[in-house]
Amino acid sequence: MPSRFTKMHGIGNDFVIVDWREDAGRVPNAARIKALADRHTGIGFDQLISIEPARDPSAAFYYGLWNADGSPAGQCGNGVRCVAAWLYRDGVIERDVPVRLESPSGPVVVRVLNESTVTVDMGEPDFDPAHIPLDHAPHATYTLQVAGEEVSFGAVSMGNPHGVVFVDDLADPRVDRLGPLLTTHPIFPQDANIGFVQRVAADRLKLRVHERGAGWTQACGTGACAAAAVSQALGLAAPKVAVELPGGTLDIEWHGPGHTLWMTGPAAFVFEGEV
Repeated sequence: MPSRFTKMHGIGNDFVIVDWREDAGRVPNAARIKALADRHTGIGFDQLISIEPARDPSAAFYYGLWNADGSPAGQCGNGVRCVAAWLYRDGVIERDVPVRLESPSGPVVVRVLNESTVTVDMGEPDFDPAHIPLDHAPHATYTLQVAGEEVSFGAVSMGNPHGVVFVDDLADPRVDRLGPLLTTHPIFPQDANIGFVQRVAADRLKLRVHERGAGWTQACGTGACAAAAVSQALGLAAPKVAVELPGGTLDIEWHGPGHTLWMTGPAAFVFEGEV
């Protein structure tokens, strides 16, 4: 891994970004990532992100993603906003101009609104269990027996797998207990990000997310997208919804099947470093 890095965050979901545009195709060592992600003895981050030349000629750049435990990731909503802000600061993309980027799970389109705000076309939410993946026949909601209790949830792919559980109160101690158990439940063959949603109003949701490979995070961009999409599919949310996470708020807009979902939120630079 190169020694230079940029520390960034999207409403508390934090990243180390490395510039591999001159050294594409590298696969970082999982143990090294895990050591650097340690918040006591390393840099501390939820995910490592590389910026590389695009594999697809229709895209401007490719970005790779690895979780804090060293495992590869498919997509990250907060991370792609940070990538866009990083590229804008580097002078290679322009403000208010849509730019197509390539992620491990496919293309996304970003638009930098200003130095600290980015909107992203996250694609259409995919509820097909085979694509999430989810080991179950298709249903609007699913039910599991977990630790002696029945848990109902919705499921969707936003380029990575998500389960969405509705609760009356995010402070319920069940949330802390069920998050890790659901993330690694066998019904999700590749594990999953599990979001716990408290519906405040049709245009406002509160959310906590236990992410595969990272645990509880201050924010999860794809988790906010998943929460809004599942809520709308079940008739519980409006097309435009503010999703409040521990680290801040994201604005999500989705007009249903046949439309892509848009996520808008901040991206912040923290510091440059060298290891």
